[in-house]
Amino acid sequence: MPTTDEARYEKYFQAMSGYVTVQDRDFHIIDANDRFRKDFGDWEGRFCYQVYKGRSDRCEVCPVARTFQDGERHDSEELVRTRDGTEVCTIVYTKPIRNQDRKIASVMEVSTDITHIKDLQSLLRRSEERYHTLFDQVPCYISIQDVDLNIIEANRAFQEAFGNSLGRKCYEAYKHRSEPCVPCPVQEALDDGFLHSREEVVQSLDGRQRHVLVTAAPIRNRDGDLAGVMEMSADITAVRELENRLTSLGLLIGSVSHGLKGLLNGLAGGMYLVDSGFAKDDQERVRRGWATVQRNVARIRAMVSDILYYAKDRTPLWEPLSPAEIAEEVASLMAIRVEEVGAELALDVDAEAGDIEGDGQAIRAMLANLVENALDACRMDRGKGEHRVSVQVRGLPDCVVFQVEDNGVGMDQETVEKAFTLFFSSKGSGTGLGLFISHKITQAHGGEIDLQSRPGQGTRVSVTLPRSRPDGLESAGAGLLHGDTSHG
Repeated sequence: MPTTDEARYEKYFQAMSGYVTVQDRDFHIIDANDRFRKDFGDWEGRFCYQVYKGRSDRCEVCPVARTFQDGERHDSEELVRTRDGTEVCTIVYTKPIRNQDRKIASVMEVSTDITHIKDLQSLLRRSEERYHTLFDQVPCYISIQDVDLNIIEANRAFQEAFGNSLGRKCYEAYKHRSEPCVPCPVQEALDDGFLHSREEVVQSLDGRQRHVLVTAAPIRNRDGDLAGVMEMSADITAVRELENRLTSLGLLIGSVSHGLKGLLNGLAGGMYLVDSGFAKDDQERVRRGWATVQRNVARIRAMVSDILYYAKDRTPLWEPLSPAEIAEEVASLMAIRVEEVGAELALDVDAEAGDIEGDGQAIRAMLANLVENALDACRMDRGKGEHRVSVQVRGLPDCVVFQVEDNGVGMDQETVEKAFTLFFSSKGSGTGLGLFISHKITQAHGGEIDLQSRPGQGTRVSVTLPRSRPDGLESAGAGLLHGDTSHG
């Protein structure tokens, strides 16, 4: 007749929801609860590994064996099979049972069915894998940013275009700038908790400018508080280029027509002065009229050259060139324009600048565009009494640097970032092709162009050109460049 304590123990032993066995040192099952018998059948005289796993020898890593060895509690996860063939994931706990001499006589093994938990974990893992697959395969740049605009996660497309930027500020990765963008769709989403979109111009690792359509979606935590923002940027550069091509004809016609109208009026005025000067035998009048005619013809030639550069992609016609001579020629051509603006043009040419290989007409056009922009910046500046434009040429071992600097109106950071895009103009007039064409010519020569500017202080543009044609840049065919841009 069992004692009261033994009866209570037996009651609790049988009522446990997990599988409970007691094993001796040979791993014979010497006792088991009803749940174990129901799922695994008769156990008398059998080894645990035979019943649990259908094995003929014991498991290589066995928590029961470890408890017999060190007398400590142990746990492990095991996959067992019931008598009907069902696989069950269990978490196993062992505890030594000692005799009156405090020696380990047997070990109690408690196995809890965690199959459902494992299934949920597997489902969660598959969901996370699907999420990451979709996250990485989405054909746009995606970054997750915290409330301080730090990038905490980014998809594959983002990392390929902008590098591993985890931990960096979004504006550092996207625009290589040291202060936040204004306005910023991510900050707007953080401020009001709503979706925000806008178009931006960003710069990838290869230095290319990309037009992107940015959508910033707020991310909330379990308490409903804003925890960050998902920024999705679709690259619409190809779309914008197509739109530019489709709309450029109308823009050019309107802009060029307006510009030509003024130039033709100027030509007519100059011709009138020449004619009336001859009629009155007034040589000073003839001189002023002829200067007006020359100035307007030069402007028409420059405008047509810019349009032709844009209208057709061209490769340079390579030839030996003297950067010093090019700078002197451009300064001479701009003399009348400098006088009109009332600015001072300073030319600083390194006597050791040496020669380069490039397209002479293209480089002259590039430098003339930069000087023209600098003069326009001075013309627009009403806050200074004196204006100065400097043109420098410096020779380095492997390259030559052209630098044009002015103390005109300057540009803010947002304007600088868009300065080389098609039809951008900070002057409020003209075709807006000047800086775009200069950038295009520089790239065609394998060079680099850098623009630094501050509002009210002025602008500095540096163009670095290699001394010889870089590998992989082909020469233009006869007449491809010069034949198209030679007018009078």
